[in-house]
Amino acid sequence: MDEERYDEQGEVPLAGYAGVASVFAASAATYALVFRRLGRRVPERVPPWDVVLLGTATFRAARLLTRDKVTSFLRAPFTRRAGEGGGSEVSDVPRGGTARQAVGGLLTCPFCASAWVAAGLTGYYAWAPRPARLVCAGLSAVTLADWLQYAWTGTREAVEG
Repeated sequence: MDEERYDEQGEVPLAGYAGVASVFAASAATYALVFRRLGRRVPERVPPWDVVLLGTATFRAARLLTRDKVTSFLRAPFTRRAGEGGGSEVSDVPRGGTARQAVGGLLTCPFCASAWVAAGLTGYYAWAPRPARLVCAGLSAVTLADWLQYAWTGTREAVEG
């Protein structure tokens, strides 16, 4: 094994990850600068209910982005279909060169995408709390509906044997 490699196969797109992280940092810095220049003020506190709402919405939006069939067109330039999942979810895998593979990694990992989604929703919440709460409530309602769908299906399968 080459002592200079990060991973054994030499397949981790570190330069791509650095580029993705740089875009995230630059976007956050630009948002903060514009926010401040326009005289906006961050909330002094975020009520626990809003944190729950933001968290649930982040969960749902990240899964919609990374696993939903309908959003496949967003992932397709950076991924390829690897299989079907439960519900309406699919499994994609990253493809391409360093940058393309890094973006594909972000678009196939709900945990990775959550940081981006949370940043966007939190920025929206800081900018316009009332409409952000409404958007988050809608995404949270979809999360609840999904849980109910699985509970219904599980109950039906248990009864029918």
